[in-house]
Amino acid sequence: MKIDVLLGLQWGDEGKGKIVDVLTPRYDVITRFQGGPNAGHTLEFNNIKHILHNIPSGIFREDKLNIIANGVVLDPVIFKREIESLEEMGIDLTLNLWISKKAHLILPTHRILDAASEAAKGKSKIGSTLKGIGPTYMDKTGRNGLRVGDIDLNFREKYEALKTKHQHLLKQYDYKYNLDEEAKFFEAIEVIRKFTRVDTEYEIYRFLEEGKSILAEGAQGTLLDIDFGSYPFVTSSNTICAGACTGMGVAPTAIGEVYGIFKAYCTRVGSGPFPSELEDEDGEKLRNIGKEFGSTTGRPRRCGWLDLVALKYSLMLNGVTQLIMTKTDVLDTFDTIRVATAYSINGELTDHMPFELDAEVKPVFTEMQGWNTDLTEVRSKEQFPQELKDYITFLEKELKVPVKYVSVGPDREQIIEM
Repeated sequence: MKIDVLLGLQWGDEGKGKIVDVLTPRYDVITRFQGGPNAGHTLEFNNIKHILHNIPSGIFREDKLNIIANGVVLDPVIFKREIESLEEMGIDLTLNLWISKKAHLILPTHRILDAASEAAKGKSKIGSTLKGIGPTYMDKTGRNGLRVGDIDLNFREKYEALKTKHQHLLKQYDYKYNLDEEAKFFEAIEVIRKFTRVDTEYEIYRFLEEGKSILAEGAQGTLLDIDFGSYPFVTSSNTICAGACTGMGVAPTAIGEVYGIFKAYCTRVGSGPFPSELEDEDGEKLRNIGKEFGSTTGRPRRCGWLDLVALKYSLMLNGVTQLIMTKTDVLDTFDTIRVATAYSINGELTDHMPFELDAEVKPVFTEMQGWNTDLTEVRSKEQFPQELKDYITFLEKELKVPVKYVSVGPDREQIIEM
């Protein structure tokens, strides 16, 4: 068996959680391989919206095993809050959620360092979610971090040592803070103790040997990758397919299908370059119809037309085998739809991502006719208006990867298999 990977191809918020929930019945195991509570994966069914931050999106299927793998950074306080919220719905995750001993823990001081660092940047801030993700990954690479497995090994002593280090760092900032959440942190550690904690790399290998099917769920999006995203306005982990290998401890040869998710347009939260951004009525219209506000931060998302230069770059990096287009219905009332097919840089056209996306990078658009049809009630590809079929055909020709699913609304039932 192979591990299938599902990841975002843009700047995050592509709708990964919903798609994982839809695909989960086909798999035995669902894993999260990177990121932390800066990711908010939204699922909606039976007219109820669910937002997950730490937990894999397969948890609403009780017969599936979910794994938080080693590449994830886990905030115990947010994790405890999520667990309690799900318990109120009658879901006992201790039965089907495992946590890697090698996943790193986000401390209260990590979040304080995140806020202090962002405040010190002033106008050059990167738009952090202030969840402590960056400082936690910095401690991981600096070989100072605390891992889930440490909670059984002189944990308090290790915690105090790392907290002291953080307090020394915080003296460099003129930033007021308190440690009011420290008690909540240790209460949350006790919640983690209730869960099965294992060397997940061995367990995943065993599942593959047994012929079990595994779906790996990524967080954020390709264009936020620490190496290949729009640096420095990126996240602190590898969001691309290669991150699934290091984030779970599996060989590249174990990867099977790679599902790439993209919106029918583009959005971005926070600071950073965005070539196809719309700062006009169309941008506002996309935001309002698409309810484009961050599921983690609540911040309004910046909106723009679909960018094929960036999308082709993401396909190249990830080896995508199947495409999934979401929020197609948001474009229902546009007479004209535009797609960026090239960049103009100092008067020269290119279809490559430049080293730096700056003010000199101008998108070159191709215009297409809108479908002016309510797609939310559509339940088969045969019901698609011709203009939408043309849009999909155009994208497949440009991207050279088939569009296998089209989402026309937030509910489970609004995913059309092509």
